[in-house]
Amino acid sequence: MTFEKTKELANGSIIPRLGLGVWQVKDGAEAVNSVKWALEAGYRLIDTAAAYKNEESVGEGIRQSGVPRDEIFVTTKLWNADQGYESTLKAFDESLKKLELDYVDLYLIHWPVEGKYKDSWRAMEEIYNSGRAKAIGVSNFYAHHIEDLLTTAEVTPMVDQIELHPTLTQEPLRKFLADHEIAVEAWSPLGQGKILENPTLVELGEKYHKTAAQIIIRWHLQSDIIVIPKSVHQERINQNFDVFDFELSVEDMKRIDQLNTNERLGPDPDTFNF
Repeated sequence: MTFEKTKELANGSIIPRLGLGVWQVKDGAEAVNSVKWALEAGYRLIDTAAAYKNEESVGEGIRQSGVPRDEIFVTTKLWNADQGYESTLKAFDESLKKLELDYVDLYLIHWPVEGKYKDSWRAMEEIYNSGRAKAIGVSNFYAHHIEDLLTTAEVTPMVDQIELHPTLTQEPLRKFLADHEIAVEAWSPLGQGKILENPTLVELGEKYHKTAAQIIIRWHLQSDIIVIPKSVHQERINQNFDVFDFELSVEDMKRIDQLNTNERLGPDPDTFNF
């Protein structure tokens, strides 16, 4: 079975399709170990953010892993309070300092803060042009936010990282992103664990001799979605990566698509207030 473990972004950057997310992973040993275990298991994408307050430990985990820097794809994000032109440049410097890296592979605007994301994007373009972020993108942006951004942007975002799982499949937004050559990346890809007991997913797990989580991760991959499940347990981190040795049938992919209820677990990008 041929399955590309990486995806080429619109600017030619190569991003692994499966990575480790570290949202809600405690700074210190927990974050250091999660990153180190993931890299040992074969992950090459690590996704953090200024708001997660664990960038220092992520950087430490990368160093302790012994995996060469140029083999690892590191993403971090600009927090809402730091949006604006000057403050974005400053926040980015701060993130690099905490990570102890010379560059990141992807820098994202974390949320579409009204009246600020265009100025933030101007700074992101400058960072991108300097080579200190190899790719730039957004997170939690709806189509209308991106359309608005594109009225002034010189560089089209390469990625939109959004809440996406079998009960929130985001198909209209995914179609919009595909039309604009913007890669889709899923946060909370396992529905924060709330859908692991879903009878359809459990049944498919039995059919393929995999866990429900592995079925969901594989569904993301086959749907051309970059996916960053979070775990702090070494066994689970290994399990989540063990998804390249089977393939869901077209029928089973459709069955998972049909679990969509448009149920959002996180804030709505149009009404968030932080």
